Amino acid sequence: MITDIFGNKRYKVALHQHTTLSDGLLSPKEMLRSYKDAGYDAVAITDHWKFYPEGEFFGVRVISGCEFNMGASDTSTDVMHIVGVGMKNDPKLTKDMSRQQIIDGIRGAGGIAILAHPAWSLNTPEHFTELSGFSAIEIYNSVSDVNQSTRPYSGYFVDLLANKGYALPLVATDDAHYYNGEDDRKSYVMVKAESCSTEDILSAIERGDFYATQGPEVHIRREGDSIILDSSECVILSIMSNSAWAPDRVLRGEGLTHLEYKIKSWDKWVRAEVTDKDGKVGWSNVIFL
Repeated sequence: MITDIFGNKRYKVALHQHTTLSDGLLSPKEMLRSYKDAGYDAVAITDHWKFYPEGEFFGVRVISGCEFNMGASDTSTDVMHIVGVGMKNDPKLTKDMSRQQIIDGIRGAGGIAILAHPAWSLNTPEHFTELSGFSAIEIYNSVSDVNQSTRPYSGYFVDLLANKGYALPLVATDDAHYYNGEDDRKSYVMVKAESCSTEDILSAIERGDFYATQGPEVHIRREGDSIILDSSECVILSIMSNSAWAPDRVLRGEGLTHLEYKIKSWDKWVRAEVTDKDGKVGWSNVIFL
């Protein structure tokens, strides 16, 4: 647990991890020990088609989870991965079920459904809008930039959805498999919650009471006709929107912590991205205007 720059209590949470129960290279105990050492308060174990129950280990809250990877290798036809976390029991879902049935099964078991790495899967906004019941979208997925993968960032997908009037909370995850320093202990969410209970953590995620990050703090709010962005020290502060170009939307320099962006008459939505001197990024959720 940390206290952010505004004095809020926040918990460091990993929402997408694999272990030797499916195709990860660390056992659940080894993975949890590693994440505890990195200061994580809660970790979801989300092995492929293997439900892992809620618990606690080494003082780390274990959030129940499973990843339901649908489709094989051809992203032009059938690939979509859906992560379920916080389920109170094994929903016993099967590979012959539809995408909507998977989402409904996760929610029916008391969990939330997260659309995993839409850029890696080459999902389209139409793939998303034909479904209902998602609670969050991965804007960044660490393992999707490791080995043969090169599409970790889903900002383009998120922005196209926002242009169509859709926005969900945006999470950053590791989706760790290799534990080689490139896909583990890198991308996470900092959740503002009363406690580190699974119920409080998931409720905060559904409300959007968190920011996604690899380190930097990022806080965005509207004040009148301006968007205010505050952060820990960074070298790039950026307001993303449906505007193709705006002269006051990005700051570059040293030790930056504050940006004020005047809302344009055509702006429909905004979100923020910040980058620190080590290249670590933080992402806010979308605000509709």
